Amino acid sequence: MRPYELIKAKREGHPLPPERIREFIAAYTRGDVPDYQMSALCMAVFFRGLNAEELGAWTRAMLESGEVLDLSETPGIKVDKHSTGGVGDKVSLSLAPLAAACGVPVPMISGRGLGHTGGTLDKLESIPGFRVDLSVADYRRLVRDVGACLIGQTSTLAPADKKLYALRDVTATVDCLPLIASSIMSKKLAEGIDALVLDVKVGSGAFMKRLEDARALARTMISLGTAMNRKVTALLTDMDQPLGRAVGNALEVVEAVEMLRGQAPEDYTEVTLALTAEMLVLGGKAATPQQAREQLRRVVEDGSALQKLRDIVRAQGGDPRAIDDYSRLPQARATRDVVAPVEGFVTAIDTEAVGLAAVALGAGRQRVDSLIDPAVGFTLLRKVGEPVKAGEPVVRVHYNNEGPLKDVEERLLAAYSFGHEIPPPRPLIVERLE
Repeated sequence: MRPYELIKAKREGHPLPPERIREFIAAYTRGDVPDYQMSALCMAVFFRGLNAEELGAWTRAMLESGEVLDLSETPGIKVDKHSTGGVGDKVSLSLAPLAAACGVPVPMISGRGLGHTGGTLDKLESIPGFRVDLSVADYRRLVRDVGACLIGQTSTLAPADKKLYALRDVTATVDCLPLIASSIMSKKLAEGIDALVLDVKVGSGAFMKRLEDARALARTMISLGTAMNRKVTALLTDMDQPLGRAVGNALEVVEAVEMLRGQAPEDYTEVTLALTAEMLVLGGKAATPQQAREQLRRVVEDGSALQKLRDIVRAQGGDPRAIDDYSRLPQARATRDVVAPVEGFVTAIDTEAVGLAAVALGAGRQRVDSLIDPAVGFTLLRKVGEPVKAGEPVVRVHYNNEGPLKDVEERLLAAYSFGHEIPPPRPLIVERLE
């Protein structure tokens, strides 16, 4: 089948032969299939989906488009965590040093910002000098010697996904279950892990806004992992409002460091500890999540988790002094407050709208080649359920360029809903699947 025939077959709802899927993705990776034809196929998949056989073939083709790492030289069970993406989700920045401080090796290959969500790599690169473009040899060495390494996709690891990841971001095919599942699992299975914890976000700021969709995505990824002999656990976590109070790259680094000092917002701390506890259980360092949490409490209190973060930053070329002196991180030149128009309570936050406002401000990408301003972002002074008075600040905008400021303020005010009654609380950890 020529690319045209494959696209047409999927557009009309026909199942694609696994060998044709493998050929198409291999040709796309080589550059023989252009972006516009892959975009067309992705849009057909968006509307028609992939059955289990097609999805397995698609994922394996993505995985085998490059090198599959072997980290057997590093003792212990290698465990990673992956989030499906949210707003204010800086969990990886504190989770990796927490798990490594407890003896779990953490090989982590992360991504850039996608759509309205932030990216771990962009946040890490706001630390002066921090390198996410390390070689595979350095990656292996740091996982072995430091206990964790956080990098971006190399040219040899799942290169098909690296090309497709950027393409989906600009063709409105991000929030597609089979494309999300295959992207995540091909990348994660290539990095040399033995087990994986999934943080599947659900709510207004997630790609999966309905619980049933989030559950289906989690089960799909667990099935893909099981088929390839990896242990996978998933937590469905709330993204109906931003996680923590910081949105924006350098601002989120500060909040992540504060979590390792035991001083971060409660919601962010709880989600991070729950996910890291699952890593310790899969990594054989604790029998139960409760035992794992006791270990995590100790490494925060004795400072070893914070020291592990310094070690990771230093090993990856960053300035570890920025962990203790936040003035060494990028700083916005000014701030402006968005105020509440009425008295009452914050009843809801359209989290995707907050993420898009951050993109408009310069904290995310509007195009593949957009430059990010690491200093800009928001501090959420009021979140859902908290009281406000008319004229009281609800969001502090950290900005460098006044150009988009009016648009950003309007977006933020439209994202907030106010009322006279406190809304019922939503659980942070919605469900656990394994």
